Amino acid sequence: MAKNLYVGNLSYSVTDEMLNELFSQYGKVDSARAITDRETGRSKGFGFVEMPNDAEAMAAIEALNGKEHLGRALTVNEAKPREPRQGGFRRNY
Repeated sequence: MAKNLYVGNLSYSVTDEMLNELFSQYGKVDSARAITDRETGRSKGFGFVEMPNDAEAMAAIEALNGKEHLGRALTVNEAKPREPRQGGFRRNY
């Protein structure tokens, strides 16, 4: 089963390609996404990487968590499942 990894404290200049290249040193990467703001297109400073092999994903976590990348210490761990979102603003009268 594939592991989805959370990567935090990314430099705002990091692209999907850079994230893929960083993690592919530790194994096969299915997808790598640096999350960006919809309106500005600017990076939000975090991303997600999906790796199909659990052992390779764990090796990437161990090697990259706390490691400095482009002047920032990365936070790398297994991503938590996404919480269901609530609808828009709702006011009860």
